[in-house]
Amino acid sequence: MDPVFFTIGSFEVHYYGLMYAIAFLLGIELVKIEGKRKGFDPALMENFAFIAMISGLLGGRLYYVLFNPTYYFSHPGDILAVWKGGMAIHGGILGGIVGTYFFAKKHKISMWSLGDIAAAPFILGQAIGRIGNFMNGEVHGVPTFTPFSIIFSIKPKFVEWFDTYNSLTLTAQMKFKELVPWGIVFPDPSPAGTEFPGLALHPAMLYELILNFIAFLSIWFFFKHKNYKAGTVWFIYIIEYSLIRTFVSFFRSEDLMFYGFRAPHVISVILVIWSILMIKYFNRKKVI
Repeated sequence: MDPVFFTIGSFEVHYYGLMYAIAFLLGIELVKIEGKRKGFDPALMENFAFIAMISGLLGGRLYYVLFNPTYYFSHPGDILAVWKGGMAIHGGILGGIVGTYFFAKKHKISMWSLGDIAAAPFILGQAIGRIGNFMNGEVHGVPTFTPFSIIFSIKPKFVEWFDTYNSLTLTAQMKFKELVPWGIVFPDPSPAGTEFPGLALHPAMLYELILNFIAFLSIWFFFKHKNYKAGTVWFIYIIEYSLIRTFVSFFRSEDLMFYGFRAPHVISVILVIWSILMIKYFNRKKVI
């Protein structure tokens, strides 16, 4: 497992950057296909996809940097080094919304219609991006012998439990058995391998990859063909991803925290409530 796809001299191509490039290109084509189905000019949709994705990348990076100030204030040169990893999806969603709003305002198009078009490509891009996380050994889970009562605790207790585990004798530690057979041992230079050297971990990034791809299929082949009011499909995406992130975050070891709770859980609850209210609103009033 190596984060570098190939090297030519001193030039390196990282899986992380490559996956985002693939997601970017696929996203543009899917937006053009869906936009054409809705009667929009493909060239206009290509411009929209570019703006939405760039603003999403900027939002995701800014969010991540702001929530990790200690490291980036000490290493300002790494702020723009996105190929090394470090994106926050909720920041990406916010950034994409901002970019979509200004694009829609400029071209006098409903931003909710554009959101519906972007929903499926967006979550497919998230799924592809998790391949880069896997190769980087980041967005990783806890050791596979962690009790489920600890994993699914409302207020995360893993750090406290793992400290207790490390204080046990080797004989006592051996009593903790693997709960699933698909744990992965990541190499030492990776974040996962450095934090948990030699231990099999839940591949949380692969859990999300699979669930994101299923969500993409549900939107692309089912929801987008329904006669919903503009904006409904976008908020269905928000609900689906929020539920996915809520589940996957239970297994992750390094989620950002908010007053003792996992930040993604807090944000996801807010987003689900907001999305349900917006869907109800769209189906009661005419949205232009």
